Amino acid sequence: MPSSSDAGPGVAYVAGTFDTKGRELSFIADCLRQAGVRAVTVDLSTTGTASSADIPAATVAGHHPDGAAAVFTGDRGSAIAAMAVAFRQFVRSRADLAGLISAGGSGGTALATPAMRDLSVGVPKVMVSTMASGDVRPYVGPSDICMMYSVTDVSGINRISEQVLSNAAHALAGMVAHHRPPSAAGKPAIGLTMFGVTTPCVQGVTAALADRYDCLVFHATGTGGQSMEKLADSQLLAGVIDISTTEVCDFLMGGVLACADDRFGAIIRTRLPYVVSCGALDMVNFGAPDTVPERYRGRRFYPHNPQVTLMRTTPEENERMGVWIGERLNRMEGPVRLLVPEGGVSMIDRPGQPFYDPEADRALFDALERIVVQTANRRLVRRPEHINEPGFIQALVANFLEIA
Repeated sequence: MPSSSDAGPGVAYVAGTFDTKGRELSFIADCLRQAGVRAVTVDLSTTGTASSADIPAATVAGHHPDGAAAVFTGDRGSAIAAMAVAFRQFVRSRADLAGLISAGGSGGTALATPAMRDLSVGVPKVMVSTMASGDVRPYVGPSDICMMYSVTDVSGINRISEQVLSNAAHALAGMVAHHRPPSAAGKPAIGLTMFGVTTPCVQGVTAALADRYDCLVFHATGTGGQSMEKLADSQLLAGVIDISTTEVCDFLMGGVLACADDRFGAIIRTRLPYVVSCGALDMVNFGAPDTVPERYRGRRFYPHNPQVTLMRTTPEENERMGVWIGERLNRMEGPVRLLVPEGGVSMIDRPGQPFYDPEADRALFDALERIVVQTANRRLVRRPEHINEPGFIQALVANFLEIA
């Protein structure tokens, strides 16, 4: 995967469908060259039409695992999906890539952004899109893609488009020319996950480790966990203290702050030192009360605020989560410590609080202990404290320092 450290001579790739957007993409490339940045144009069109791009569509399509024939199917939908796969493989093969820019509508955006997401955090990436004024999460995901709204359609050079496309090109040129790699002399970075109801725990851990580590805290809102794991995959983290795994609740139970199926995948791939806990695994997040699915009517709820409604997880749901998490922990070959806070997993999961439910917690903890295969490298530690208590915070810190 190209990263910010192997940008080489600083080549900016300008990619898109040259059969329909060739004039606009060439304009971007010209702006980059005029700014002193080397630019290479890449055709992602799926019609088989010849273009003036430096790298033709057939060359990109040849990077598809099933060959170019899998791309040029004659069906627009399947062709775009296949070309996106081919372009991801193409981008991964470019050791000289220092930046990536594209422009297009919904199809062009769907073609270019998967490859942009594959690039390491910090590698400049700009997408000029007609879709950038709406919900861009499907395109950006956990990455640092700069989405720029095209205002007019990407259809010709006019008094508006020339300004927008020029701004985009010069933004990328500035990123490439003035790229700042991570400081090698600084403290190593670690990722931590936090939710409102685990804030005291995370703050205590960061305070204890701040002298030795650059502590990067991620809000466990679905994208937060993905962003942390993206940094892990980008080799920008020296370890992870995954205190708040609550996104799993929403993923399995249909909440609004869900992780993806690949949650924990980066830790499996990178084998980073990993301390994990059960923070906020007592709750599923929904919007306002009237957004809660009908199948959950009659459950135990807590209004976090007018826009967020929390639902207490049941023993059955907790057991399911314990199995799901435990199976993924078993795939980790790096040093792993799972710390279980038997006194409660969130601010509102303790005696006198609305989500206090020892039976439900016990179902989670017992499932984890039953599923997790303990080895010299992978250990489960049950602690008597609540997750936000000093003793548990100290245990998290001690276990991380033991394996880091």
